[in-house]
Amino acid sequence: MATAAAKGPAGYFPSIEKKYGRPIAEWKEIIRTSPLSRHMELVNWLKAEHGLGHGHANALVAHTLAETGS
Repeated sequence: MATAAAKGPAGYFPSIEKKYGRPIAEWKEIIRTSPLSRHMELVNWLKAEHGLGHGHANALVAHTLAETGS
């Protein structure tokens, strides 16, 4: 049985940390301090500037924006 923490975007977090070598808190800070604010702008920026895959970038942006209420 999956835990609540493993559902939705957060389910990607262990593989994101393993693949890209940065903790999730660091990725969230990168997103929060970006001059961009729209979901797809941030996803495309993470893909272009940081080499993230689409699913990983989307999960990070969705989770971060949900926390900030954006």
